[in-house]
Order: sequence, then C-alpha cells, then structure tokens
Amino acid sequence: MVKFPNVKYLKLNDFFKNYILELKKVYSSLDLESINKISNILEKVYISKKKIFICGNGGSASLAEHFVADHMKILGNTNKYIPKIVSLCSNKSLITAIANDINYESIFENQLKYLSEKGDYLLAISCSGNSPNVINALNWANKNKLNTISFTGFDGGKAKRISKYNIHCNSKNYGVIEDIHQGLMHIFCQFLRNKVLTKKKIIKTYF
Repeated sequence: MVKFPNVKYLKLNDFFKNYILELKKVYSSLDLESINKISNILEKVYISKKKIFICGNGGSASLAEHFVADHMKILGNTNKYIPKIVSLCSNKSLITAIANDINYESIFENQLKYLSEKGDYLLAISCSGNSPNVINALNWANKNKLNTISFTGFDGGKAKRISKYNIHCNSKNYGVIEDIHQGLMHIFCQFLRNKVLTKKKIIKTYF
C-alpha cells in the first residue's frame, strides 16, 4: 500500500483526514473536458446500441463488473438508453482457459477477438496503466478500429498514452484512485439517468 509522504499516523482520525484531503485534491485535479467527452461518448453509445467492453485486474476487475451492473440496470430502465456492456473479467472458465492454454497477458485481447466488432468501444480500468493484459487489449482494439477509453492513476502508464480518450487520477494511492474510478462510474450513470427524466421522476437518491 502506498503511504502518504512524510506523515506519521498515530490515530485513525489523522489518517482519515489525510485520506479525504487526498481524495479532494485528486478530484479537483481531474480534467473536466475529458469527463464531459466521455459522458457524451457513453450517451451516444447507449443510444446507438454499440457494445462497450470493460477490463481491469484486481480491484479494477470488480469496478468493471460494477460498471456493467449499474449502467445496464439503471440506464436500461430509462427507455431511452439500451446499454450493451460486457465485462471481460466475468467469464472465469474462458479467462482461465485462455490463461492456461495461451497466456494471462491475452485474456482480454482474445475475448475482444471473439466478441467485438468494428466501431465498438473498450474501456480499460488500470491504476498503473501498465498491466500487460490491459495494454495488449488496448493495442488490439486500436489496430482493429475499436474506440479506446482508459481510467488511470499514478503517471498514467502506457494506457494513458495509447488510449483515444483518458481520465487520469493523479495519485499514487491505490485506494484513492479506485475510489475515484468508482465515483466517475456513478457520476456518469446518475447524470445520464437524470438527463432523460423529468423533474417529477427524479428521485432523491439521484438528486
């Protein structure tokens, strides 16, 4: 776990305050232009019925599945959006077969070969931006005319450089980066939902 620099934590209260300060700092540094672009892209994709594939490792794999659950269920109920989203982290039998028979670095790339079509989208979630299986998937997607999006942290790694669209969290703390990636997922979902509902239909949960 990456520690915050030059701070000695003797009490939970101190750690809590500094963690929240780091969250606020990173949220404030996000590029709103990139956030707006990706929100518009998601809306366009959900209306056009193109597919979005999502991948990540570890905590980012959980975020990929959470993204699918929230966006498909919540936005699919608006009667305007029809999200077609596939988590490349979900099919354990296929993932382990590819990892065992080919290599772990190909688990996302090979699924794209089987499932994707020109004009679809790949969203890669990676704190480091350097996971080999994520980079392989992004490279394959770029070569085969899929549109690429990434959520990254640390210095962005290779994923930030090779993705067509990117939201970068400038932090070295895995927890903070994953919190913000998850926050962005919720922001996009709730914003798009509210955009198509009348004021009478917007419930308090979604402001």
